[in-house]
Amino acid sequence: MTGDLRGVGIEIAHALAARLGVEVLPVEYSTPPKVMECLNAGACDVAFLGIEPSRITEVDFSPPFMQVDWTYLVPAGSSIRSVADADRPGVRIAVVRNHAMDLALSRILNQAEPVRVETPDSTFDLLRTGHADVQAGVRPALLEYSTQLPGSRVLEDRYGANSVAMAVPKGRAKRLAYISDFVEEAKASGLVQRAIECAGLRGALVAPPGNFNAQK
Repeated sequence: MTGDLRGVGIEIAHALAARLGVEVLPVEYSTPPKVMECLNAGACDVAFLGIEPSRITEVDFSPPFMQVDWTYLVPAGSSIRSVADADRPGVRIAVVRNHAMDLALSRILNQAEPVRVETPDSTFDLLRTGHADVQAGVRPALLEYSTQLPGSRVLEDRYGANSVAMAVPKGRAKRLAYISDFVEEAKASGLVQRAIECAGLRGALVAPPGNFNAQK
């Protein structure tokens, strides 16, 4: 859908559009697979996605511009104090289906049960209503959700990290090279840091500079 979207990605998209001398036409999709469908159908020129190994066969990624932890939110009175504490029989972990956080979680869980839904708000609803014992998510979002659930806690440790990058369809080498150069310049110039601060994302960090070969 289109609309008045906000966030780090939107700020970076506006900076890229200004550099190119074009207008930004933001489009929002509910799930990462739909974002990749948009790219590969030619309906989108560039997208913002977490870098995940299973996606590298479908799209090409720029270097990451931002990193955020994947961790857990637990309700008041929970005995879970660490990520390891949550992986035990009977623990239900709400997570967004097919998100990079879900794919990473599926690789580490041995005993807890993932409860998959379509949106972050839905994972919070499961926790809030007692239909899940833990909410998985990115730290900045969980910190915001915690303000809506008195006594809840965001765990200090993490089960992984989301490296967020710009993605382009496969086979667009020139576009990828241009986007990759832009991302590195945006990090070096302070643009990404300013976008994070403007969005109020507590717990988000600018990704370090350097070579990145996820698209190969």
